[in-house]
Amino acid sequence: MTGLGKWRAVILGCVVTCMALSPAALRALESSLSAPGASEDLREKLEEGSSVLNAEARGLDTPLELLSAALADYRTLVQILYDAGYFSPVVNIRLDGQEAADIDPLNTPGAVKSVNISVKTGPAFTFGTAEIGPLARDTELPADFAPGRPASTGTIQGAATAAVQGWRDVGHPKAAIGGQKITARHTQARLDAQIDVAEGQQLTFGTLHIRGDTRVRPESIYRIAGFPTGEVYSPAQVQQVGTRLRRTGTFSSVRITEYETANPDGSLDFDATFEDMPPRRLSFGAEISSNQGMDLSFAWYHRNVFRRAARFKFEAALRNIGGDEDIDGRVGMRLDMPDRLGPDDSMFYLAQWERRNREHYDISTLLLGIGARRAFSPTLFAEAYLAASDAKADDAFGDDRPFRYLLLPIRAEWDRRDNKVNPTRGFFLDGRFTPLLGISGTKSAARLYADGRTYFDVASNGNLVLAGRVQWGSAGGPALSEISPEYLFFSGGAGTVRGQPYESLGIPVGSEVAGGKSFLGLSAEVRGRVTESISLVGFYDYGMIGADAIVTGDSESHSGAGLGLRYDLGGFGPLRVDLALPVSGDTGDGLQFYIGIGQAF
Repeated sequence: MTGLGKWRAVILGCVVTCMALSPAALRALESSLSAPGASEDLREKLEEGSSVLNAEARGLDTPLELLSAALADYRTLVQILYDAGYFSPVVNIRLDGQEAADIDPLNTPGAVKSVNISVKTGPAFTFGTAEIGPLARDTELPADFAPGRPASTGTIQGAATAAVQGWRDVGHPKAAIGGQKITARHTQARLDAQIDVAEGQQLTFGTLHIRGDTRVRPESIYRIAGFPTGEVYSPAQVQQVGTRLRRTGTFSSVRITEYETANPDGSLDFDATFEDMPPRRLSFGAEISSNQGMDLSFAWYHRNVFRRAARFKFEAALRNIGGDEDIDGRVGMRLDMPDRLGPDDSMFYLAQWERRNREHYDISTLLLGIGARRAFSPTLFAEAYLAASDAKADDAFGDDRPFRYLLLPIRAEWDRRDNKVNPTRGFFLDGRFTPLLGISGTKSAARLYADGRTYFDVASNGNLVLAGRVQWGSAGGPALSEISPEYLFFSGGAGTVRGQPYESLGIPVGSEVAGGKSFLGLSAEVRGRVTESISLVGFYDYGMIGADAIVTGDSESHSGAGLGLRYDLGGFGPLRVDLALPVSGDTGDGLQFYIGIGQAF
């Protein structure tokens, strides 16, 4: 053969090989799975777990890759069957009719046109013997880990995990599985499981060692962490130490890891590894409604002030831009010191100046205070602060009326929502009690307010959610005219009754309107997802304002209803657009619209 002929042969061979290995050859691949007697759920697990059946999705392009996937599938499919309680399965995987296990990997076919998987599950096994021990007190094993119950590897693993965790919960952090004997009796379709647990020594907490690159002072970390040196080991306390440190908002990462070996005195040391968040953060917000105009907000956060994990927040807001009322706003500052009082307590300082220009009153308020916050769990906290406030108001009862208080607001919040910005399940409770001690001629009073929200995921996948909200408030003490209007109640607007103008409902006083001493607000929403990002909402809001401390059937009321559109922005929550009309009451007419970020409640 001439030199030119040889090159033509080489080129032709390369072309043929490339065609055989190309994705075009894969596109002709036919695949099937046969599993007679298997449930639909088990069949789906087998299909999803098979690499060779999902070759195209996994980017498997060549016969060698298909063979490798088929060989790996034997183990994968058998394990899926074990997990389902079938311990005598037969799995055949054939490539173009040839058993994959019989194909020589060094002599693979030039192309693969079909993949056929055949599964014979065999009988479902039950436990003959199910023994594990020793067990710590109060250890709860899976209910199926018992003689006569359906057997599966998942149940065995669950029992082993529960046994080890039981010992860890009572102070044995090095508990482990010491040995196991698993025997399958195929003729009886029985599985015998005997597991030995090595509980190890009961240990106490030793020393917490600080690792990582953090600028927080070590003494502040120790004070915030509240590491329980000398106490009996408890995994719940380890988790609590991590929660306390993360709660400061100073760290992007906190890892608490135990040492491999204990100290000679029976204590166990831990490493705490940190990564700091950027020290500063800016945030902006905007909300638009038809009659209030635009509200703009700005906040500047500084983390790890004084290198003590302290948080400083400066915030400012401008409201009613282009709205029916004059522009107003507020400026506030708050400094949280988590290392001042103890592991679950923090101290804070606050200062705020605010000007409110409302349809029925105007008020300017300066407030200075100091307080403490207690975190009972990741979802429950309470705080209180002592503050002095000086305000001057124009309302239905006169102009330039001074109100000076020493106040002690007490607040508790319990948040069990699955998502704070776009919840589908759970509930939220916020309760506030504010005693107001009048000074310089101002009468003393007290104010109560509660906000409860609940969410039901009807479709169990977030596609249809029912949401409800109840708001209740009451002000007690002197006459209506002797309480600052900022502590009275109005209804109407995005936070109470959509479709009615903001704070449009109050108590008639001559030709003007004052706030009420009581309030009841009810809201209901039906949220339906149309696409992954778009949802439609139907809502109804109802509000009542009373002249006395409790609303009655004779109290002033109004309501509104409408439709809304939500566009999911991920972690920011949905972009919200609501259109609403009045349903009852005489405080407004015509269409109202609201635009913001996050659900209405």
